[in-house]
Order: sequence, then C-alpha cells, then structure tokens
Amino acid sequence: MDAPFVLATMARRGLLKPGPPHHILRQFRELGKWGYGLAGELRQAAARSPSRVAVVDSAGACFTYGELLDRSSRLAGALPVSAGDRVGVLCRNSADMIVVLIAIASVGADPVLVNTGLSASQLSAVTAAQGLKVVVHDEEFSALLSGFAGAIEINRTLAMIDSVPPVVLSPPPRPGRTIVLTSGTTGMPKGARRPTPGGFSPLCSIIDRIPLRGGVRMMIAAPLFHTWGFAGLQIALALRATVVLRRRFEPFESLSFMRDQDCTALIAVPVMLQSLLELPPELALPPLEIAAVSGSALPGGLATRFMDRYGDILYNLYGSTEASWASIATPADLRAAPDTAGRPPHGTAVAVLSPSGTPVPTGETGRLFVGNEMLFEGYTNGSGRELHGGLLATGDLGHVDEAGRVFVDGREDDMIVSGGENVFPSEVEGLLAGLPEILECAVIGVPDDEYGQRLAAYVVLRESATLEEDTIRSYVRSHRARFCVPRDVVFLPALPRNATGKVVKRDLPR
Repeated sequence: MDAPFVLATMARRGLLKPGPPHHILRQFRELGKWGYGLAGELRQAAARSPSRVAVVDSAGACFTYGELLDRSSRLAGALPVSAGDRVGVLCRNSADMIVVLIAIASVGADPVLVNTGLSASQLSAVTAAQGLKVVVHDEEFSALLSGFAGAIEINRTLAMIDSVPPVVLSPPPRPGRTIVLTSGTTGMPKGARRPTPGGFSPLCSIIDRIPLRGGVRMMIAAPLFHTWGFAGLQIALALRATVVLRRRFEPFESLSFMRDQDCTALIAVPVMLQSLLELPPELALPPLEIAAVSGSALPGGLATRFMDRYGDILYNLYGSTEASWASIATPADLRAAPDTAGRPPHGTAVAVLSPSGTPVPTGETGRLFVGNEMLFEGYTNGSGRELHGGLLATGDLGHVDEAGRVFVDGREDDMIVSGGENVFPSEVEGLLAGLPEILECAVIGVPDDEYGQRLAAYVVLRESATLEEDTIRSYVRSHRARFCVPRDVVFLPALPRNATGKVVKRDLPR
C-alpha cells in the first residue's frame, strides 16, 4: 500500500497531531521493537498518551494507557506460560480481559479467543484440538472447565498482578499470534491463525471508509472473542481511543452506559441494532457519529430503519474470520442500495468468479474471492481455504453492480436448487424482513418430494402483531418467482442464535 495514502489517512483521522517530541520518539521506538500486534499497539499508545483513559467497563474498572501497560506487563511475568504456548481466553467483555490478552501476547504466547456460547462438550473438544496449556476464564465458566487442569479463573489474575513488582519487558523471541475460532454454526469451531499487521496499512484501509478518529470514545458491544470485536480492540489501541465495555449487550442498559460515557462510536453486530430499534423512540441514542457493524448479514430494511431513526451514521463491514474484510458500506452506499455490502476499501480486491475460475459479467452471481493484507494464515489443524490468483474464497456467492458495489447473495452451501432453479434463502429473508409485522426471520432449504428442495421460513413476529402463513406466502409470490415461495412457514418466539448473534440454522425445528 502506498505511503501517501497512509499518511493522508492518518492525518485526516487526527493521528499525526503534534505532541511532545520525546513521546513521539518513544512511540515509534516501541512500534519498531514490538511490532503492530496487541503488545506493540498498547506500548505505542502508552508511550504517546500514558494518562489517557484506555478502557472503562461496567464493573467499575478504569485504566489509563500507562496503567494498562503496567498491569499487563506484571501479569505477563506471573502467568505460567511462555512463548509458543496456546492460551485460551474464555471471558465476556471487560477491562480485565484486555489485560489478559495483552499479557499473553507480551510473552509471545498465542491467545486463543474462545466463544462464550460453547457447550461443555464443545469446549472440551476445542481445548484438546487447539492444544491449550492454560485457559483464563470468567467465574461463570468454572463448571465447564472443571476437568481441565490448566484453568485459571480471571479473578486469580488480580492476585498475580499484585504479586509482581513493576516490570519492563523485552520483546519475546517470537510475537504472539492471535487465534480466532470460527463460528461453529455448521460444525466444530476451527482455529484460524490471524496475521500480525506489518504496519499502518490495514488500519488505514478501515478508517479511510469508517471515519474513526484518534482518541475516539467507542463502545465495543461486539464480543471481543469475535473477529469484529477483536478488530475493534486493535483499531482502538492504534487510535489511542477509550474503549467502553459491558459484559453483555442489553439494549437499554448499553444505551444508558454509552450516554454516560460520552461515546461517539459503536462497534456492534447487526442483531444489536435490531434490539436498539425495539426500544421506545424517545430513548434516543447518545450523539453517535458512527455505528459500525459486521459479523452477520445486515438486512437492507434494518439498515434503512436504523438510519431513518438515528441518522446516516451506519457503516457495514463485510468480511470473515479468514478474510478479515472484503468491502465496507458507507451510509451513502446503504441509502443507494440498502442491501449492499459496500465497496472494497483501498488495497483490497474482490472478484466474482464462475465455478471454473473465470470472472463473471457485472451483475451476475458467482463465487466471491477477496485479497488484502490480512488474509488468515490457515487453520490450526493444517488445512486452509481455496485460493485463486492470490485471492481467498469467502464461501459466499454474490455479485457486483455497475457502481462497483458488492452484494452477497448467500452462502455457497446455503443455495438450494428447487425445480431446477437456483434459490438463495437470504434473498427471501431480506424480503420478509421488510414486513412491518416481522421482527426477524430465517429461511432455509428443506427436502421436497416434487421439487427436490423448497424453502422453509421461520418467523418471529413483533409483540401484539398477527400474520397468517398464507399472507406471508402471498407476499413472497407477489415480489418473487414461485420457486421462492416458502413451502413451510413456522412461527417461533425467537430465533436460535450464538453468542455473536448469528442464527444457528441447524437448531431450527424441522
């Protein structure tokens, strides 16, 4: 990526403001020694702005960058791990979780971000598959880890920190590499090795499109164990921002906490926006300038409703654990085409290819491939994903319009063939989401004796709303081809979701 773009972006986002020369010198010296991972980004922030508040959480913790560095360095010296070890972190969002993550990285061990929604059997399998030496966990998960000898309750780390005098660490022989687990919505979660940024380029690719500024106060509502929540933390450290955290996202309480903490940015997943819209309109958001979402599909109707109420502040990043990012939709993109995934940011390439690997014409659906500086380094089990000309297969099908906007039509493994026609469940999901009576819905393919496969729609109605199955079928029939009409319509009190808000379709009743 070209230096002029990086410098211009950093200047626009307030990262090149003058400061004490010795602070600036120390800032770049720390980056040179430690690199651009968690440990290095914290050290550059502490060198430049040691007294700035780094993190505030709902449990009352409040650490400056200097304090965050001191606490993480002490813990690094006390944890029973060393360079190359894999260390699980099973925690909800908190300041202490950030201390733990940075401490692990500071000794050159690999933090493994563990989904808080895993069952005991899944957790046991993940612990074995990832070869975890230690798992640092919240108290609420103690029973799930009762059979694992390396479990350390996070409250114990407080005593560890107090037992170690102030320490200045040297860079480890190898940098710690973060491992993010895939969502596991279709099987056992796999560990994806995340690369360490090699400079400011990845940061600038994001903040060029999502206008986060240096020193911003941002609530990271997305779970920190998730790719998007973790990316929010990386961005925050690079921006010397103040991170605001709550253990759980509860709409009213989270809104109130954002207002109390003067947040101007929100990092969330789409289902959180839906829950905010369910609050009474008089409970307005604090004066947010940015609400950035990722992690699952953003229905076009939800994007429009959110911006109609709260203003054109919504940004949608389309990416994955393996690909990092592929495209970013700005408010202007979402106004022009509410169901778009946006455009590739600077330094990113997106290609739509046929099954044979040739580009498809503009507007036609094909397999989505993406290339950028932060493609994952493979799964921890030694497997990888398909590459074509240096571009990584996302596993999604989609198309690009004449304006260069990317649209995700569905997962490759979700598309069904009904009576010889290709049908994308996500297309019908987006259509049904526009009905005012429907709060949320999921659409999947099911076997059909006549057509091979047909769609089934699972619908959650808004409180006090009523809707008949035939009304839903008629609505789809009036807007789409007959093979898009769901054979089955099932009303549910709620959709089964994992801890990141994704619908777990295997748990839908059949």
